[in-house]
Amino acid sequence: FTAGVFAVILGRLYKIPVVISEHWSGFQLRKLTLFDRIMARFAMKRAQKIIAVSNFTKNKIIDHYGIDPKKVHVVHNAIEFNQNKFPSEDFGIRQNNKVVLFLGRITLQKGPDYFLYAAKRVLEIDPEVRFVIAGSGDMAASMIEKAAELNIADKVLFTGFLRGPDIDRAYQMADLYVMPSVSEPFGLTPLEAMR
Repeated sequence: FTAGVFAVILGRLYKIPVVISEHWSGFQLRKLTLFDRIMARFAMKRAQKIIAVSNFTKNKIIDHYGIDPKKVHVVHNAIEFNQNKFPSEDFGIRQNNKVVLFLGRITLQKGPDYFLYAAKRVLEIDPEVRFVIAGSGDMAASMIEKAAELNIADKVLFTGFLRGPDIDRAYQMADLYVMPSVSEPFGLTPLEAMR
């Protein structure tokens, strides 16, 4: 939010319009400190336009900060669907196993713990399924510990942060993509998975 305040101050100083883009969810909004809320309201009240990634986010901005609805515009996130076909690859992990993928920030909002609890239940029925957790975040270490605690660590692969072609390869090798988010303003990962 300090970037938004800084942008508003520069906009006033140089007499140029300021557009703020907001993409947080209700879950994130509840975690804001009083200072964060004051800074956000200050910036949004003074910006000429605000872009929200979903109607949900737009309504949160209007309701929580008293912003004029005419000032808030929804522009949904998107990804590029190029016409290139992905090369078929032989992934060793898929030779005898089905692969279930979680890809995203490993944070409370994204629900990685729910993914592991579901993995435990699936493995009770089919021990040949493998689970891949791709990403990084403040819960990464605790999720590795949780997999060990649930006695499924040998069935869960943690890849760390992926980028570029490695993201596409992760989706390509998966039989199923799961997005167990607790709150999502407008996630890009379902679009990436569909691609």
